[in-house]
This record gives sequence, C-alpha cells and structure tokens, in this order.
Amino acid sequence: MITLYDCSTAPSPRRARILLAEKGVTHETVQVDLRNGEQLGEAFRKLNPQCTVPVLKTDDGLLLTDNASITAWLEARFPEPALLGRTPAEKAEIASWNWRVEFEGLVAIAEALRNSVPAMANRALPGPVDYGQIPELAQRGLARVQQFFVTLNDRLASREFIASDRFSIADITAVVAVDFARIVKVKPGEQHPHLQRWREAMAQRPATAL
Repeated sequence: MITLYDCSTAPSPRRARILLAEKGVTHETVQVDLRNGEQLGEAFRKLNPQCTVPVLKTDDGLLLTDNASITAWLEARFPEPALLGRTPAEKAEIASWNWRVEFEGLVAIAEALRNSVPAMANRALPGPVDYGQIPELAQRGLARVQQFFVTLNDRLASREFIASDRFSIADITAVVAVDFARIVKVKPGEQHPHLQRWREAMAQRPATAL
C-alpha cells in the first residue's frame, strides 16, 4: 500500500494530496504533527532525515521525501492523466511555470511567514537545522508575494490554465500557493480578475478541496 505522511494544515503535503487525488491513487495517510515538532523527533528522522513533509512510501518500500520526487514517481507509475505534459514543448512549459510558482510564490510566502512569526524565531527554514529570522526577508517576501499575484493575473489574462492548454502540476502548485498566501494576508482582489476567475474554476475540481 502507498502511504502519504501528511500534515493537513501545511501547504507542501497538500500539493501531494491533490496530485494523488487527481491521479486517483488509493493510499493510506499518516498525519505528522508539525505544530508540536513531531517531524523533529527521532522516529520521523529515521523516515526522513530532512524532517519535512510530505513523504511518500511506495508500495515497494521506496521513500520519496519531497514533492519533486513524489511528482516524478507518480507521473511515471500512473501516467494518466498526464500532469507533467505530453509533448517536449508542453513538458518544458509546465516545468518552467511550476518552478516559477514554487520560487516566486511558495518561497516568497515562506520568507514572509517564517521571518516574522514569533513562534518561528529559530525556525526560519524547515529542516533539521535551526536558523534565526531575518526581518528584512519578511518584508521582501511580502513584496514578492504581491508581485507574484500580478504575474499570475497577467499570465491568466487569456488562458484557462497556468501552463499549456490543460490542467497540470503547475495549476496544483499555484492553487496551493494562492491559498497559502492568506497566511500573510495576501489574497486575490479586484485588481486580479483573471486570477480570481482561474481560482474559482479550480474550485470546481474536487481534488482542490483537499
């Protein structure tokens, strides 16, 4: 049985949950209590020394400890629907936009959050090592998030999806990023009509409710 080590309140494992649902892959779920630091405990470190979720344990015992490997494995093992593209050009476009959403969106949100919240004073980066906060990174992260919304809105002005002409992994990552941005008090507004339209359309997909 495939097992997803998850945390229902965290954005990174949500990406894996949506992907599994879109692929229709049956799996078990194990919740990891990030709030109370379960990911830093000895038991979880044996599973994933990076102390992060998601982790996917495949049915043959392989441990995949990040979204990149989970996505690659699931696409290869369950090729339909194809969420990484079919043609070389489509694969390239989807890969490019997925990377942009990760870097310009998710990383920026994490910068804004982790460098400003008192509870994360020594946890400015996920993983096994404690890093202190840099307030200037929080300010820059917030500015980056606001620009990210402008970028997505412009991108979606004449498109139904983030990349290519079909739903892809780039849309999954973008849904998670746009929703996660609420934690730093940024959300689509009247100035982002195309982004709002796209997010409403994505809400019609059952998997995005996960």
